[in-house]
Amino acid sequence: MGSMFRSEEMALCQMFIQPEAAYTSVSALGEIGAVQFRDLNTDVNAFQRKFVSEVRRCDEMERKLRYVNAEVKKDNIKVADIYEDLPQAPNPREIIDLEAHLEKTENEIMELSQNAVNLKSNYLELTELKNVLERTNGFFFDQEVSANNPDATRNNLIVDDTPTARTGSHLAFVAGVIQREKVPGFERMLWRVSRGNVYLRQVELETPLEDPATGTNIYKTVFAAFFQGEQLKARIKKVCAGYHASLYPCPSAADERDEMVKGVRIRLEDLNMVLNQTQDHRSRVLSTVAKELPRWRVMVKKMKAIYHTMNLFNMDVTKKCLIGECWVSVLDLPLVQKALSDGSAVVGSTIPSFLNVIGTNEAPPTFNRTNKFTRGFQNLIDAYGIASYREANPALYTIITFPFLFGIMFGDLGHGLIMTLFGFWMVNGEKKLGAKKSNNEIWNIFFGGRYIIFLMGLFSMYNGFMYNDVFSKSMNLFGSSWSINYNVSTVMKNKELTLNPSSVDLGTEVYPIGLDPVWQLASNKIIFLNSYKMKLSIIFGVLHMIFGVCMSVVNYNFFKRRISIVLEFLPQIIFLVLLFAYMVFMMFLKWVQYTAKTDFQPHTPGCAPSVLIMFINMMLFKKGQPLHGCDEFMFPSQSSLQLTFVCIAVICIPWMLLGKPFYIMYTRKNQLKKHTQNGTVNGSPETNDESNKSAVHGDHDEEPMSEIFIHQAIHTIEYVLSTVSHTASYLRLWALSLAHAQLSEVLWNMVLSIGLKQDSYKGAVMVYFVFAAWAFFTLAILVMMEGLSAFLHTLRLHWVEFMSKFYEGLGYVFQPFSFKIILDSDDDIE
Repeated sequence: MGSMFRSEEMALCQMFIQPEAAYTSVSALGEIGAVQFRDLNTDVNAFQRKFVSEVRRCDEMERKLRYVNAEVKKDNIKVADIYEDLPQAPNPREIIDLEAHLEKTENEIMELSQNAVNLKSNYLELTELKNVLERTNGFFFDQEVSANNPDATRNNLIVDDTPTARTGSHLAFVAGVIQREKVPGFERMLWRVSRGNVYLRQVELETPLEDPATGTNIYKTVFAAFFQGEQLKARIKKVCAGYHASLYPCPSAADERDEMVKGVRIRLEDLNMVLNQTQDHRSRVLSTVAKELPRWRVMVKKMKAIYHTMNLFNMDVTKKCLIGECWVSVLDLPLVQKALSDGSAVVGSTIPSFLNVIGTNEAPPTFNRTNKFTRGFQNLIDAYGIASYREANPALYTIITFPFLFGIMFGDLGHGLIMTLFGFWMVNGEKKLGAKKSNNEIWNIFFGGRYIIFLMGLFSMYNGFMYNDVFSKSMNLFGSSWSINYNVSTVMKNKELTLNPSSVDLGTEVYPIGLDPVWQLASNKIIFLNSYKMKLSIIFGVLHMIFGVCMSVVNYNFFKRRISIVLEFLPQIIFLVLLFAYMVFMMFLKWVQYTAKTDFQPHTPGCAPSVLIMFINMMLFKKGQPLHGCDEFMFPSQSSLQLTFVCIAVICIPWMLLGKPFYIMYTRKNQLKKHTQNGTVNGSPETNDESNKSAVHGDHDEEPMSEIFIHQAIHTIEYVLSTVSHTASYLRLWALSLAHAQLSEVLWNMVLSIGLKQDSYKGAVMVYFVFAAWAFFTLAILVMMEGLSAFLHTLRLHWVEFMSKFYEGLGYVFQPFSFKIILDSDDDIE
């Protein structure tokens, strides 16, 4: 948890690697994933770097893998993903073998694919020819009748009043196949070029044909066009070519057509057998390739990442060493050095690679080491802003505060149980579910935050137990502590009765834990829960903000800005405690001091003052009007104490406003005076100016005093106003909790009670359908929508109300060179 409290200490290192050991060393560094390299060739074009040719070779291999993968998917062959025992990056000798193997595999598959396309094209042509021969029998019968009967021919022509239509000469024809959607245009074009002197017959094929290239279904129509004259024949063929119609030879004699059909059918059977054998051979080849495809993917990805990283290195002037710069966690320095040694040992390099830590003024990246449990909470913080280097990390505390504040708003034992079971299902099956890579973004978000959902469900169950709320109903586990001192007739005849809180039933003064179940039946339940949950939200809100302000001390102390503890933290915490923590104190005092079990009139419940009104009067220096027999204040000298608190809080405002700017002004004057005296004794005027410039550099030293005063004024006004607005913002805990409970109660009374209130047998049937509707609305509205709403409000309370007290979030994330990250981010090679 050390790196969760604060980001790890980083070091800028310079590594020197021999060229022959560079590939294996970078491969070893990619396996451990502990190094973030810097680009030392920013002024060099991407196409002019040393290893650009190797990167292009990897791109070519990836192209071949994409082609092979597409062919495998085309045949619906399953490719098994590998998540364990991933292959290492191939060494330079294996790269040549892998490249040759991929080349051979691609050529073989391309040859098989081309042969299959050619065979399917032949099969398509023979199928179309068979359909033309079989479907044109009726056409020729009509044509023969038309030749013997000129009047019939004239009636069947598109335009029937032509000289050629009146002749009894034999008509010529062309027969073929055209796509069905092109038939209307094809028919109109024939009419135009022939001026209606074409007799067109057509019939649609019911069975679709397969496109040899794409494998999609295409619907076609067999046609025969009868005409007279060679000139018209040439025009018709041009139209057929323009519409990509396939023309086939078709004898006019019936016996010749029958003979030709028999021959075509025999050829189709032979071709179909060859196609099946070809497809079986292709399937065997692709099945063998599919077993190796995941390994090839991983190897090529790693190889490409290695060469891409080596392009970030710089070659020294002697060209005998590669120099690289990288950020490394101090804890991982021995691990990185070992990886360099292992990389050199693999190739048998006589000169070892070594690592040097170099100094720098550059801000290092932020690296918070996480695991599968803490990663989700860290992502919540990183979504707001990456922590500045070595800044206190809010994610550590968010592990508890986030699900707890969510549970306050989502406090229902039943709904919390549903969320807990959903989170437990994802946590328990995380290996199996994580292995199924999904492109559904919503599911990936849920699965990534599975531990957050699980904890939110647990805390919702806890708060629901404290609220004694289960699907808007209460549990009577310990028996109610209220005593009903009325007889049966009085209870039955009176709709509303007041229970005396001062009475004791069975020796139990208060309900052991949570809310008494009798409140579920009380007519003033809403009034009570309003007051109860509103006060709880203020209490937890003030505690949360105080904790956030106290966290700033951790940063001030670590970065050695201890003067800020006096000039910023102290006035802030005093202002917050004396006003708002004091209001919380009055709430507890009110709960303890005013009771029904007392005979002292000022301490009876009727004399309990409003804490909010008392706080407003305190800020406005006003006096309240107490009821007869009651005291205005809760304890003696409260008026004087409140006046003192307000005065001290007012003093804190100029303390925050002027303390830091005056301190910076005083420090600058002392430093300038000191360096002026040193310059007069030891240096020339030029040296004095340079020393003065370097000496006064630091926090705010480059800013003029006017900007420092303005910045501090904005910071002070923001803090003072935010203490009020942020405290009010925590009332969303009360509002969402009350809304969730009331919505759950409405859903129970308006939906489920319909089936439960039926006395006849119809109720037994109706309850099934009513329960289904109630369960659907419960999951869709109360769990999904209300859960999302509570999640977003909880996120806002952490980002704004809590983290703004101490968190800067101006850093940049540590992005190590890691094969695991590369493979996870680009899981699909397509």
